[in-house]
Amino acid sequence: MNAAQTANLSCLLRQTARLFPDRRGLIQGEQSWTWAQIDARVDALVAALRALGLNKGDRILQQSRNNLAMFESAWAAFRMGCVWVPTNFRLTPAEVAYLGASSGAVVMLVETVFAGHAAAVREASPALRHVVWIGSDVPAGELVYEDLLAAQAGAAPTEETVAHDDPLWFFYTSGTTGKPKAGILTHGQMAFVVTNHLADLIPGTTEDDRSIAVAPLSHGAGIHALMNVARGAATVLLPSEKMDPEQVWQLIERHRVSNLFTVPTIVKLLVEHPAVDRCDHSSLKFVIYAGAPMYRADQRLALRKLGPVLVQYFGLGEVTGNITVLPRHMHSADDADPNANIGSCGRPRTGMEVAILDAEGRPLPAGEVGEICCRGPAVFAGYHDNPEATARALRGGWFHTGDLGRLDARGLLYITGRESDMYISGGSNVYPRECEDLLLEHPGVAEVAVLGLPDRTWGEVGVAVVVRREGSAPVTGDELLAFLDGRLARYRWPRQFVFWEALPKSGYGKITKKDVRALLYERGEVQPLDPE
Repeated sequence: MNAAQTANLSCLLRQTARLFPDRRGLIQGEQSWTWAQIDARVDALVAALRALGLNKGDRILQQSRNNLAMFESAWAAFRMGCVWVPTNFRLTPAEVAYLGASSGAVVMLVETVFAGHAAAVREASPALRHVVWIGSDVPAGELVYEDLLAAQAGAAPTEETVAHDDPLWFFYTSGTTGKPKAGILTHGQMAFVVTNHLADLIPGTTEDDRSIAVAPLSHGAGIHALMNVARGAATVLLPSEKMDPEQVWQLIERHRVSNLFTVPTIVKLLVEHPAVDRCDHSSLKFVIYAGAPMYRADQRLALRKLGPVLVQYFGLGEVTGNITVLPRHMHSADDADPNANIGSCGRPRTGMEVAILDAEGRPLPAGEVGEICCRGPAVFAGYHDNPEATARALRGGWFHTGDLGRLDARGLLYITGRESDMYISGGSNVYPRECEDLLLEHPGVAEVAVLGLPDRTWGEVGVAVVVRREGSAPVTGDELLAFLDGRLARYRWPRQFVFWEALPKSGYGKITKKDVRALLYERGEVQPLDPE
């Protein structure tokens, strides 16, 4: 039986460019580009990459801050039937080199400020054939992004035919093993996700709306941008990678921004800044926060400052971030209001099913704690080149999040903990194993346990408990941070170092982090944080 083909996701940009050719689609600083200009540039980039020998299924690695090239390269990759492999630009050269090698990238698009990253990828990636530079001061003899587009200006539109399960995006996410894994997002899956996001997160969005990107387009903010493109709503990019709250509020006022995607840490920074009271933000309809729970006190302040605009979602990259949604009308600053739904991260997103399963994969009744699992068309197609991890994640026909929680009688989800050691700092997932492995390479470290503890500003921060190696000069926290510099992205660094004579272990000799956590509080080396 023959199956119908799936629309290439890039048709969203093409359709919008035909409907609203002269409307602005992207704004950064004093520059802006119309939908027609962006669509034509994407066609030129497609032609340029094809001239370099790229074909359907090839991987395109991108190391870039938010800018025009970052925005349009995704659509070019989709249009070619290639796979977009964006990085978090804050990663170190060694970390990006791993992504380039593990993805099998054949071309790298890179800003000139990341020359060290390009060199590391070239050394580590045997499949890499081309490096294309974005920006000024390009090394002599190298390929220049804008020159390639200029040479192909006016290129005829082409669009690769794709199937539902053809990959379009490698969404890198780490696991408890510490090595990042590429979650495969597909054309069919993402068509559902865009439709679903428009229904659940920013319903009623039109070409008259505006969005602002305050996070890297490589991850959740990039997925959020897709749905704004689908409705012709322009995206405003910050002038630089620095997130200045006053500047954000000024841009919201200037461009009449109606929606944004961010994390609780950034919402807190924005609403605590005096500019929130000086700037007109009455255009805001939806402020979507994800990536971590929000403390109730911060939630109340945001609702008081911004009005009923908060939308929460919970999820992981493997489900494009979103498993459950707590919409605007299910928030309230009044603790006595039944619509406050304090502590909940919402109901299943439309078209998805959420269950709490026990260790044997059996559904648990309302109120009982187990692993949060889900199934439905938003679930990814597995991990690239990692069948074992894919089988673990999708066992029993469900996607297993590794998070623990419960459902109430209405089907609202409450998170109670995590099976893994992963913690969330500033909205970014941090997996302690990566840091622990590096710290153990230091000659002064015998043992180490890194765990996330609550923090008022960042949600959680890392605390490293270190056992010094006997016979070595006593290592300090500053020395260990210097050792991590260049090896691990700064947001993954511990914020505190504690030194013990020994770490608690199980009968099997394994460090027991729950005991480490308990001892930290018992000894008063860290202080418990009251969420209120």
